[in-house]
Amino acid sequence: MCGIVGIINTDGNLIDGSQIQEAIRIQKERGNGLGGGFAVYGVYPEHTDKYAFHIMYEGDRHSPVIPIVEDYLMSKTYIHQSEQIPVHPNNRIPKGPYFKRYFLKPIDEFLSPEQTEEDYIVDLVMNINKMDGVFVVSSGKNMAVFKGVGYPEDIADYFGIRDYRGYMWVAHNRFPTNTPGWWGGAHPFTILDKAVVHNGEITSYGTNLRWLEMYGYYCLLQTDTEVITYIYDKLTRRDNLSKEDACYVMAPPLWEEIDRTNDKKRRYLRQIYGPAIVNGPFGIVLTHSGGAIVLNDRNKLRPVVCATVGNTCYASSEECSIRLLSPDVDNVWSPKGGEPVIFDLHKEPDRWAA
Repeated sequence: MCGIVGIINTDGNLIDGSQIQEAIRIQKERGNGLGGGFAVYGVYPEHTDKYAFHIMYEGDRHSPVIPIVEDYLMSKTYIHQSEQIPVHPNNRIPKGPYFKRYFLKPIDEFLSPEQTEEDYIVDLVMNINKMDGVFVVSSGKNMAVFKGVGYPEDIADYFGIRDYRGYMWVAHNRFPTNTPGWWGGAHPFTILDKAVVHNGEITSYGTNLRWLEMYGYYCLLQTDTEVITYIYDKLTRRDNLSKEDACYVMAPPLWEEIDRTNDKKRRYLRQIYGPAIVNGPFGIVLTHSGGAIVLNDRNKLRPVVCATVGNTCYASSEECSIRLLSPDVDNVWSPKGGEPVIFDLHKEPDRWAA
């Protein structure tokens, strides 16, 4: 049922949040008011070399966990700036958790010899998420996530999304079925520069979770979508798989198709990464600092539509959201199940992708 929308300007031009707010607003029937959220890239140009931690604290500014988290961050990182994230309570969302953002860098001498800087940041995120009453909403450079309980257009007003600008936006309208509706469980889900919005169910969640925990990823947010972000990070950043191979691992064809094509590489990937296969009906938009990926499950049990207009690319659960933003778009297509659509920043879109 959930609604998803993505916009990317591959030429890097910035747009404000009003477009994504309107695009997800007209998919209101796909949600039930229990979750809405946005991710934006290119939003902090004055802090491009720093990790931007958006942190949600349950309660208010006097929450006892705040000094614990801040002492922890100060012991592990250089915090160059911190501030409350502005919010605008209204009659639809009168109150939410307390949000702060921190622009920080790791303390290099604390990295172990086998650790990369990004490994260090992931460990920080996991350790904070294990604390009671706190959750890292986003942790990438020059990107941010704003999300909560409510319809997405109301979440947008609550955080003042129209005041932010970026070259890429994604939005989500949630209709939770098997998991609770709470502020931390709204989409997008992130790690480092990666963010995922998802429509569907992940029936392989238990297998995926146990595999991820072997590599230091902990799923604590009470929803199945969280595993997708971590799986993609593990495959591409730690294991150096290409974007195409990572998508193949998550949504592979059946064994009989692999046998028929006698593709040794695909056979190897499916054998090695069996616990990373994402089963169940899903449509996702996965974003990272260099672009976006659109992916369905191999049986295409959830709708996703893509389009390109000049240097702007779109993905959406409903074509109406794309037509609202670009009424004259003429290159619209529905991706095949299990076949990713990849939009790269600073690369002209393939207008014949249909």
